[in-house]
Amino acid sequence: MSGQIFVGLGANLGDPREALQAALAALARLPQTALLAVSPFYRTAPVEASGPDFINAVAELKSRLEPLALLRAMQRIEAAHGRQRPYRNAPRTLDLDLLLVGQQVIDSPLSQPVLHLPHPRLHQRAFVLRPLLDLAPDVQHPLLGLLRDQWPAVADQVLQRLSPGEGWTPPQRRQSAASANVPALSPVAAGIDVRP
Repeated sequence: MSGQIFVGLGANLGDPREALQAALAALARLPQTALLAVSPFYRTAPVEASGPDFINAVAELKSRLEPLALLRAMQRIEAAHGRQRPYRNAPRTLDLDLLLVGQQVIDSPLSQPVLHLPHPRLHQRAFVLRPLLDLAPDVQHPLLGLLRDQWPAVADQVLQRLSPGEGWTPPQRRQSAASANVPALSPVAAGIDVRP
């Protein structure tokens, strides 16, 4: 695939920060895929849902996987983290959304899983738009143009940027013994762009 690939991450059950850390490591291990950058983590109240606050972030990837194959891989990562879909907007152990794949527009309601690109609500959710704009302030939506122009419509949605120590930490920098056997990744840190 060509073009920028952005994935939204969120969780509000269990240890959401650890779930996002593990999901980022899993995304980085996908075949023909590289994790390029990770936004800061944000705490947000559930939108059109109930339950504890969410921790959200956006990751930028480079991948040779086609969008549907990438989405399937992301759903396997969710399932490995206990993701269940008992009803729409249910609390989640992990939620991964394919937000943008370059300028591709795909509407495949009959595919398994269903694929819509760009993500149909990415511009309506501050918890997606803010971290996306942190990574790519000039990112273009194939139908709406500059996404930063959408920010005023969601600027009143409450979100709290977490401190760097509460965001993405590359596995080799984690202090926990559980991460000692995780293969080293590029030196991605919360909000730091590692693209060449």
